[in-house]
Amino acid sequence: MSEFYGKNEIMNAIAAASKTLSARKDEVNRLNVFPVPDGDTGTNMSLTLEMVVDNIAKLPIGSRSADVRKAITTGALMGARGNSGVITSQILRGLCEGFEGAEQLDAASLANAFQHAVDVAFKAVRKPVEGTILTVLRDTAQAVKKASKKKGVTTDEVLDAMVSEAYASVQRTPELLPVLKENNVVDAGGFGLAILFDAFAAALMGRDGRMVDELAFARTAAPKVEIEQINDWEGSQYRYCTEFLVYSEELDAQEGLDFLGTMGDCELLVGQNPNFKVHVHTNTPDKVLAYMLERGQIAEVHIHNMQLQSAERTAKLAAEEGAEAPSSQERRPLGFVAVAAGAGNAKILESLGVDVVVSGGQTMNPSTKDLLDAVGRVNADAVIILPNNKNIIMAAQSAAQLAEVPCAVVPTRSVPEAFAALFGTDEGASLDENVEAMTEAFEDVHTGEVTTAIKDSKDAHGDPIREGDVIGIADGAIESVGATVEEVTLALLEAMDAEDADTLTFLAGEDLDDAAMEALVARIEEAYEDLEVDAHRGDQPLYPVILSVE
Repeated sequence: MSEFYGKNEIMNAIAAASKTLSARKDEVNRLNVFPVPDGDTGTNMSLTLEMVVDNIAKLPIGSRSADVRKAITTGALMGARGNSGVITSQILRGLCEGFEGAEQLDAASLANAFQHAVDVAFKAVRKPVEGTILTVLRDTAQAVKKASKKKGVTTDEVLDAMVSEAYASVQRTPELLPVLKENNVVDAGGFGLAILFDAFAAALMGRDGRMVDELAFARTAAPKVEIEQINDWEGSQYRYCTEFLVYSEELDAQEGLDFLGTMGDCELLVGQNPNFKVHVHTNTPDKVLAYMLERGQIAEVHIHNMQLQSAERTAKLAAEEGAEAPSSQERRPLGFVAVAAGAGNAKILESLGVDVVVSGGQTMNPSTKDLLDAVGRVNADAVIILPNNKNIIMAAQSAAQLAEVPCAVVPTRSVPEAFAALFGTDEGASLDENVEAMTEAFEDVHTGEVTTAIKDSKDAHGDPIREGDVIGIADGAIESVGATVEEVTLALLEAMDAEDADTLTFLAGEDLDDAAMEALVARIEEAYEDLEVDAHRGDQPLYPVILSVE
């Protein structure tokens, strides 16, 4: 058994773990309860890890440990896709920061890294929920800490404890999160994390991974599917990127970090007495400096106005990509980035003032980097991102935090919500005022989607769904089931109380031809004489009909 592992062994193990997770992503995806072809947990986690491996591969031979850690954290953040990918990126960031100062992986450094990962990951989620990937991380960290304190313990024994507890914690998730127990599944994100830990440890120790079969929880037929998606991150935007060193014998790191959290976002306070590094995005750098000056000395102060830097950055990005610089167009106070699938949806969004439409949505979750690059192409003083999908909101918020131009997210969950939000904009108002107004503008929009079930299940009322059935989803719950798109659409509208609505927006998918679209719209107008129907070709995949009522 080994006492420690070096930098090269760690990099190889990460690559092996990424390969294993990619190979097993479908197993993780099948644990998702909802029977529609969305961008799934396993896919998003594996894509995040693949970007990490790409970043590591670009390092020159002999790179320092610090460079390796930076490559991992940068790759994870830029490659993060979906909620599960973003949370995974924060776990990796915490592990890397926890290894700072350690040149090798041993029992003690592994325990320190896990404890820091727990701190970072839990702080990244506003309202942590038990029975999720965060629970698995915390339980694993506690097991690693306990194992590392045993007299004469080897690194391999601590790694074994890590893997065993990760799987054990996954098994317990249904007891902590009622929706998992109701559907007789374990948490998909937690299972993905356990696979990652298992494959990493197996590669380090040069043996086959345990690869425990957790899918016994997922093999019962017809789970009930009315599940509330949890989107716990909210972006907030500040103007000044403030960085400096602090020399203090009395500064309490946790108190300092808590204070920075009240001053802005992207806060970081690393190091230990007497040397600390501070980083925060804030509108009041003077207050941050005053707080630290009361507790010690400061040096190497750098304050960057991110708004003033934006024009230079966007022109540089455009030049590097060989594209026409956005500055060739008149600069606007406020610009927009939106995510959408389908040429028709993109065309409508552009007509409503969206500067850049990122291709994505169901099954195609764009990464943080995709969204960040899109923000960089907008020639405006501030930018708002419209994610238009629950599973893209966290990546959008992460991109907004990284953008050098002031940037915020209006958390739209569908393209129709984005239409309504865009009608609520005012270029004369501030970024925060626009975010508030746009959010209010889509609050009364109720979205419906029609698609085909990819597995047996049950609807929101407990009635059976068979693979291949046409299903209608209203605001996240399956409300209608039938044999045809027309039948299900009309039943869906009834469930959505369309008779009480004033307007209906209808977006035809690529699988619904013009004749079928016209016939269905005619049926809707006949059934709801007082409802104003606004029909368009959205040409989105997988969903022949997306509609909204308000």
